[in-house]
Amino acid sequence: MSLQVSAIDTFYGTSHILHGVSLEIGEGELLAVLGRNGAGKTTLLRSITGINPPRRGLVRLDGVDLKRLKSHERTRLGVSYVPQGREIIPDLTVAENIYVALLGKGRKRGRVPDLVFDYFPALRPLVDQKGGTLSGGQQQQLAIARALVQEPKFLLMDEPTEGLQPSVVEEVELIIKRIPSERKCAVLLVEQNLDFVRDIAQRFAILDTGRIVREGDVAGLTNEVVQRHLSV
Repeated sequence: MSLQVSAIDTFYGTSHILHGVSLEIGEGELLAVLGRNGAGKTTLLRSITGINPPRRGLVRLDGVDLKRLKSHERTRLGVSYVPQGREIIPDLTVAENIYVALLGKGRKRGRVPDLVFDYFPALRPLVDQKGGTLSGGQQQQLAIARALVQEPKFLLMDEPTEGLQPSVVEEVELIIKRIPSERKCAVLLVEQNLDFVRDIAQRFAILDTGRIVREGDVAGLTNEVVQRHLSV
């Protein structure tokens, strides 16, 4: 089982953002994508999900070309997305946010799946609380829970530690570490926190002005590599 991105070129209008980007991730792997602001990291995730499909190149899931599939069709095939900024629905309760995610997978509304409280026990007493009243850490937990109930084969996460306190970052790290093996799911993670990446990822890829300029095992994410490709 693999997700393959092959030589994609993605545009916003006439602006050429991604230039021939290729990468592959298989079951149980956690791949971190790094880069300076504006390097194209979020565009890569949006290209894979179909929110902003590439103009050229291919995105394949287990050999199936996703080019003509809409975002909800890709979700049903096994691609789920935790966006930057969480984007939970503030006027819906925790439970209702989960139900919306289940609809995206084609499932009818029912009780909140047990896996939500297995991974996020702190959400149990908050199920009837509106999403907009949650703390940043609670909202991030809800955002990840929404994606997990869709039973993804490939989970895309955009800056999951952004704006979180260090103690909450540690909680999120422990949760994400469990996902690849327990859910038999690959994780493609966009992240700026280098310590977090070194602790959690197996492989890394660095984007610079829309091109992959370095990739390898996370042990190769040395200070020299960081200084050359990521320092501002």
